[in-house]
Amino acid sequence: MPPSSSFKRIRSYLSDRGLHFALLEHAFILQLVLVVQYLSKTATMGNTSSQPKNKTGKKVVSQKIENAKKTNILSLTEHKLEEIPEEVFHLTSLRTLDISKNKLQRLGNIGRLTELKTLNCDENSLHSGAIAPISKLAKLQSLSLGKNRLEDPANQSFPTLPSKIKTLKIHHNSFSSIPKQIVDPKLRLLEKLDLSSNNLASIPAGISNLVALTELILDNNVIVSIPNELGQVKKLKALSLRNNYIQVKSTSFTDANPQPIPASVFEDTLLIDLNLHGNPMTNTQLNTFEGFDAFLERRKKKKTTALTGGALVSMSVCGLE
Repeated sequence: MPPSSSFKRIRSYLSDRGLHFALLEHAFILQLVLVVQYLSKTATMGNTSSQPKNKTGKKVVSQKIENAKKTNILSLTEHKLEEIPEEVFHLTSLRTLDISKNKLQRLGNIGRLTELKTLNCDENSLHSGAIAPISKLAKLQSLSLGKNRLEDPANQSFPTLPSKIKTLKIHHNSFSSIPKQIVDPKLRLLEKLDLSSNNLASIPAGISNLVALTELILDNNVIVSIPNELGQVKKLKALSLRNNYIQVKSTSFTDANPQPIPASVFEDTLLIDLNLHGNPMTNTQLNTFEGFDAFLERRKKKKTTALTGGALVSMSVCGLE
C-alpha cells in the first residue's frame, strides 16, 4: 500500500531536520510488536477457555485404566462420565480412585474394589441410596462425597460406612441433620469430619462416639449451639464453625440461657484451633465463657509450626472482633 500524503509529509519533515526516518520507523515497529505481544499474553491469561483442560474420550479413559493396572491409582475426574466404565470394576487391586466432577448418579459395582483406600466422588449427582456399595469397601480410609445430592430428610437411606474410615468429607449436600451413620460408634478411627455448607441446625449427642476425631469442620450451616457431648471427644484439636448463628443474648449463663459452647469443649478436649468468624458474637463475649481461659493457656503452651510457632494467644485467632 503506497504511503499516504500525511505519511509523506512526516517523512519529509523529519528528513529536513537530519533525522533518519528508517531508524525511527524500525524503532516504532519494534515497540508496536512488543505491545501486541503483551496484549496477546494478557488476553490469553484472562480467557479461562484457553486454559488446558483434562483430556476426555474413550481412548483416554482406556489408557488411564490400562496404566492403573500397574499403579493401582486411577483418576477419571472431569471426564463427563454418566456411569463408571465396567473395566474399572476389574481393577481389584486399585487403592485410589478419583471420579469427581462427572455426572454420575450411581456407583455401579464399586463394591468389588475391596482394596480401595481412597475414594473421591465430589461434584456428581449421587443420592444417598446410590452410595450404598461403599459399605462393602472394608479397607476404605478416605471418602469424599462433597457437592452431591445426598440430602434425605429422614436420613433413612444413608448407608453404613466402612469402620476404617479416617477422613470423611460430605460438604455441600443440604443435610438438615447429621445422619446417625456418620456418628456410628463403629467409626472409632475417624479423625477428620467435614460437614460444612449443609443446612445443619444442631449436632447430635452421638458425636461423642467419634473418639478419634481431631478435626471437625461445620462452616456455613445454621448451628446455634454446641452440645455438651462434644466435650467427650477428648482428642479434638480443631473446630471450625465459621458463618453459623452462635450468639450470646446475655453473659449471665443459666439453665435457661446456657453457654452456647460448653466449658467441657474448652477444658476436656485438646482444642487449640477454634474459628468462629461470621457468627453474631464478639471476642468480649467469648472471653466470658467458662473454660475459655483453659483454652487460651493451652494455646500458649502449644509450640508448633502449624500454629505459627505457637504465638496464637490473641482471641482474634477465633475469627471474632
